[in-house]
Amino acid sequence: MAYSILLAPPAERQLKTLAQPVQKRIVKRLRTLRDNPRPQGVKKLAGEEDLYRIREGDYRIIYTIRDKELIVLVVKIGNRKDVYRA
Repeated sequence: MAYSILLAPPAERQLKTLAQPVQKRIVKRLRTLRDNPRPQGVKKLAGEEDLYRIREGDYRIIYTIRDKELIVLVVKIGNRKDVYRA
């Protein structure tokens, strides 16, 4: 069962602001979530309900998993120093 990858509008804007090589790496990483939304190295964020994060170099991808609908919803993409700030 393959999951669908959806980007929330803010995450889509954040992805477009990144340099082209970084965008390609992140998109490649997002595609791996289709088959396994909880890959090795994934962390559940403390203090947040149903939010997970994966690393891609200095960048973090924050997402939620909707198992019933087979959807991975990406809510935030950014540099590790900025992504956890509100």
